[in-house]
Amino acid sequence: MRRISALTSLALASALAVSLIAAPGASAGKASAKGWKKFQAKSKNSVVQRDLFGMHVFNVEDGVWPTVPIGSLRLWDNETTWSVLEPAPNQYQWGKLDNAVSNAEQHGVNDILFVLAGTPSWATDDPASGGAAGVLPGAAGMPRNLADWDDFVREVATRYKGRISAYQIWNEANLVTFSTGSAKEMAALTKHAYDIIKSVDPNATVVAPSMGTRLGSQGSTLSKKLNKYLGAYLSELKNYGWPVDVWAAHTYPASLGTPADRGLLIKGYMNLLKSFQAPTKPIWDTENNFGLAGPGPQNPDQDITDNRASSWTAQTYLDALRYGISRVYWYAWGPENDLVGIQMYEGTPAATAFTTLQDWIVGATYKGCKGGNSGKPVDCTFIKNGKNTKVVWTEKGSKKFNAKGFSEVCSLNGTCTPISGKSVRVSDPVLLTN
Repeated sequence: MRRISALTSLALASALAVSLIAAPGASAGKASAKGWKKFQAKSKNSVVQRDLFGMHVFNVEDGVWPTVPIGSLRLWDNETTWSVLEPAPNQYQWGKLDNAVSNAEQHGVNDILFVLAGTPSWATDDPASGGAAGVLPGAAGMPRNLADWDDFVREVATRYKGRISAYQIWNEANLVTFSTGSAKEMAALTKHAYDIIKSVDPNATVVAPSMGTRLGSQGSTLSKKLNKYLGAYLSELKNYGWPVDVWAAHTYPASLGTPADRGLLIKGYMNLLKSFQAPTKPIWDTENNFGLAGPGPQNPDQDITDNRASSWTAQTYLDALRYGISRVYWYAWGPENDLVGIQMYEGTPAATAFTTLQDWIVGATYKGCKGGNSGKPVDCTFIKNGKNTKVVWTEKGSKKFNAKGFSEVCSLNGTCTPISGKSVRVSDPVLLTN
């Protein structure tokens, strides 16, 4: 049995403890839901920024950079975890992280999200944890001594003040592959990191731990295990005064899932935040792809190589606008990766769609989406350079769409053709323009 760590002791001593999974009061629930509805409505009439289009880049620490435009970078699977940076107490090896940050800056990307995670073997309370999915042995455990965590966070925030713009507290905290700690322990880590980061770099953004949403979830009803963990975490975080600036989830659907299935996971995650009266803050999807293999035979590896690759890539970012997600970090730019279904490197359909969609909507004013119910096409309106445009697609099959008022239809491969007649048939996302 894993012994109780300093984090557990700290969390157990927290005052104002509340029930972890008790249902919220009806009036509070209604107030929370109303607040989230207003928050989502704020995305309408806003200008689409390039930082919506986030990316993971394999080997960015070794000089690799995408040939597609990106607005934000998340550092994960880049040899920049705590366990790599501080292999022995107070002995730091900054080379990989220095290189990654400098590489991004040289390419004009100053919006960098660094993940604070991966306990070194000398600091962990669970040496047997980790060892899978690239997690070093012991790295999924919690620090035995909270002071070690504090020292590391302070060192990073001080060294990269003004250069790393955002810090995320752990990766997929609800999954034992990445964390064997409790929700109370994770909330304590969050509070300590928040206070330290804000004291060193008040302009930095603190992002909540990402939550894996797909395992055991059914439709928009997320798994009981996630519900319990997230509820416990949010309850503890409330005791600390909600010390985060951004919420985060990973909305990979099951390996056979579609963008529509991902949309249900987004709704489920937002519903959980509402049900536990979490304050309305931006939500980032800090890791996403499709066809993710495992665990088990019910999630076989999927190679998504046809037009679904371009279509689903575009839908990922369009659905972010549609559902109120402020940012999505695609996983990942780099060589062939058997773990995920859609490959993203130069010349792939996904890379082309990623670039084309940005051409369509970055700098445009988003006016909202409609449709998508009962098989109707999804219809999103934008204003760019003083002209109305629409991006239209279907979640299943193909449908006719009234194209009155538009003279040209453009595809994700970058080609445009004149519209003849009053309607166009759509399936994958297309741009209607004049």
